[in-house]
Amino acid sequence: MRQALALAREAEAAGEVPVGAVVVDAGGRCIGRGHNHPIGACDPTAHAEILALREAAARAGNYRLPGTTLYVTLEPCAMCAGAIIHARVARVVYGAADPKGGAAGSVFDILPGERLNHRVELRGGVLSNDSAGLLQDFFRRRRGGKKGEAE
Repeated sequence: MRQALALAREAEAAGEVPVGAVVVDAGGRCIGRGHNHPIGACDPTAHAEILALREAAARAGNYRLPGTTLYVTLEPCAMCAGAIIHARVARVVYGAADPKGGAAGSVFDILPGERLNHRVELRGGVLSNDSAGLLQDFFRRRRGGKKGEAE
């Protein structure tokens, strides 16, 4: 998760929402890394999780990533949850919950869903204060330091 936090800081330095993600194989090796990049890439799918999954799949030589764990600083959205399921990621460990768009229990409960052909083991709240703090500081600065204004 600390690697994902470092990637989130890279996203922030690039003017992107500070979210970072890493994919780790069953042997504990990092095989995919990503941070949010939709603004710079002009790509609405360039979320940290998607970029980390793309790199991991390329390294593995397979779009399926069984036995892997995805560490991400923010609860995945519905798009990322769908990609995680299609990639057959075994576990997702996330930092901060996303009460406005999370798909791992906050708004939707896609990842452990009983109706889909793959279930993902979840663990949330890992280094959540660090993850949430990065996001809160980022949006506070974007609003000009005024708490409570729309983002």
